[in-house]
Amino acid sequence: MWESILLTVAATAGNNIGKILQKKGTIILPPLSFKFKVIRAYALNKTWLIGFLMDIFGALLMLRALSLAPVSVIQPVSGCGLAILSIFSHFYLQEVMNVVDWVGVTLAGIGTIGVGAGGEEQQEAVALSIFHIPWLVSVVSILFILLNGWLRIYKRQRREQEMMEYDVVEEIIYGLESGILFGMSSVISKMGFLFLEQGFHKLLVPICLLISVSCSGIGFYYQTRGLKHGRAIIVSTCAAVASILTGVLAGMLALGERLPSAPKARLVLLLGWLLIITGVILLVGSTKLVRFLASSRRTRSNTEKNYGPRRSTSSRVREPSPTSAVIQAATLNHLLSSSSKEKA
Repeated sequence: MWESILLTVAATAGNNIGKILQKKGTIILPPLSFKFKVIRAYALNKTWLIGFLMDIFGALLMLRALSLAPVSVIQPVSGCGLAILSIFSHFYLQEVMNVVDWVGVTLAGIGTIGVGAGGEEQQEAVALSIFHIPWLVSVVSILFILLNGWLRIYKRQRREQEMMEYDVVEEIIYGLESGILFGMSSVISKMGFLFLEQGFHKLLVPICLLISVSCSGIGFYYQTRGLKHGRAIIVSTCAAVASILTGVLAGMLALGERLPSAPKARLVLLLGWLLIITGVILLVGSTKLVRFLASSRRTRSNTEKNYGPRRSTSSRVREPSPTSAVIQAATLNHLLSSSSKEKA
């Protein structure tokens, strides 16, 4: 189990760091096309080439990890890629990490240890049927019909109200759709290895891998659409959480993976899932969260500063000064003496 978890961590590190290096290398490169000069320029760019090889190597390691462990363990651990990417960006790209980033990295790391400890006692999957593929396709199709119907309703309302900015619902839908496809990609890859172990035809393995690559490609398409017009924090968070939940639920419902029978191991595994999801959410939204806390702190301090002078001013108005007290006493004595003279 620990071997598959280490492979998953190395795979997701290779994928994420590889994409960053590719993006850094394309700064001085022309747009990618099938022209010989363009392909040669990409191949001779050292930064882009290293990133591309790391991305491919990470994908191969992920396939190896899926062949060794349940997808309900592998998919949550893959969420630690954001934590590794944050550390890499801090030390290599000299990007500043705030307190929330470090908390997210710590939670993701502890969650990975919890998943590994609880997953060691996870029960073996039951026999898999080839009819699980159309069942999975049907469930995903129904989900996408519902999500796209919801999306069309909001787009129509946005056009009727002449709203130019994206609504948060649209960002959530694009994030959920991409995350579901990323999770299904891992599930279908695992399904191909299970077919091979249970004596099915070997041709099912490349078919499952081809479907898995297609799911990942369509998932990147939906994620790109969401990131192009929406906010990255909403789209990325929904995609990461949906990917983890899809991998866990589909692994248990479609692949027959089960939770550990021991209550302690089951609790450790569930806590590991929860910590990884929490860490991913904190890493994605750390900048927004820090800005919100700083603005709320400034608002509170400004309120206290404005309330203090008002309170002191009101107290000055209410409390009479000693001079006014003397004047009032002298006036009272004068009135009393004048009234006594009139009586006499």
